[in-house]
Amino acid sequence: MSDAELVRGILLTHGSMCHGMIDAVRRITGVGDEALIGISNDGKNPEALLQAVREVTDDGPILIFTDMPSGSCAITARFVCTDPSNRSVLFGTNLPILLDFVFHRHLPLDQLVSRLESRGRASIRSLDPTAQHADRPLPG
Repeated sequence: MSDAELVRGILLTHGSMCHGMIDAVRRITGVGDEALIGISNDGKNPEALLQAVREVTDDGPILIFTDMPSGSCAITARFVCTDPSNRSVLFGTNLPILLDFVFHRHLPLDQLVSRLESRGRASIRSLDPTAQHADRPLPG
């Protein structure tokens, strides 16, 4: 798949969350703006938010990541993604999803979305209090 056909990601979040998450992805992977663009809803009314997203979209495959399945970011993403064959939305994004995305954006959009959903769910865990850990307790 050529660079023109790679899925492009737009991280659409409340406040500055998008900038922090993209910074973490860059620091971990070295992958830059060619994969992910961050857009905050900060200071934007619904029309301005929609315009900001439309300004960075093109005809190639696009996956919009939002922080929640509701609110201004989710509503905007739904408006932008009217072509399910070329655009999709993933709600409730976490860092493992974004890391997996940058390394698998060559996949067809439907396969990529399915993979990322599974990756995101699998990354949500709680600490098992009965598990034995190799780490020693901190003195104190």
